Amino acid sequence: MEHIYPIFDTILSTNQKEKLLKQHSMVIWMIGLSGSGKSTLARALENTLHEKGYLTQLLDGDNLRTGINNNLGFSEEGRIENIRRAAEVSKLFANCGVITICSLISPTHSIQEMARNIIGEKYSEIFINCPLEVCEQRDVKGLYKKARNGEIKDFTGIDSPFEEPKNPDLILRTHIDSIEECHNQLVDYVLRKTEFK
Repeated sequence: MEHIYPIFDTILSTNQKEKLLKQHSMVIWMIGLSGSGKSTLARALENTLHEKGYLTQLLDGDNLRTGINNNLGFSEEGRIENIRRAAEVSKLFANCGVITICSLISPTHSIQEMARNIIGEKYSEIFINCPLEVCEQRDVKGLYKKARNGEIKDFTGIDSPFEEPKNPDLILRTHIDSIEECHNQLVDYVLRKTEFK
């Protein structure tokens, strides 16, 4: 593009910032249906890492839609742009040495691949694998009922597709294991990746 002169080669490196923070950064990209337990696990992970002295940033889909993504709808184009922005922001945090936790439905393979491509080697894909019928029974936000009644259009899993990730780095089954068990699995995985030696 004309008149744009990036200075990436002259700014402090991610490695320099990781040394300062004494941690390896990563982006923990948590994928799953509404009601699968993404936000619950994301909050618990952030709290545990904070207690252990790690610097984190949590990016939740609903939170992002009240700020940086508040001009986006739920059309296919809106969903793609929602994830693109979230991935670019996540990449910036990871470049600063921060452990970034993303809780986003990320419903299609193309959207998941876009996030992976934007973030690069710092990306870790976590699939919160909970069947639609269980998420719908939980209906923690009352959204499935509204979607079934036609009050919400393009709702993921009802009248908009959800494609399970092809090769996630970790699968957590919140309909089989307790939240505590899933949390422990997630913490163990993240600590192995972020420990600074």
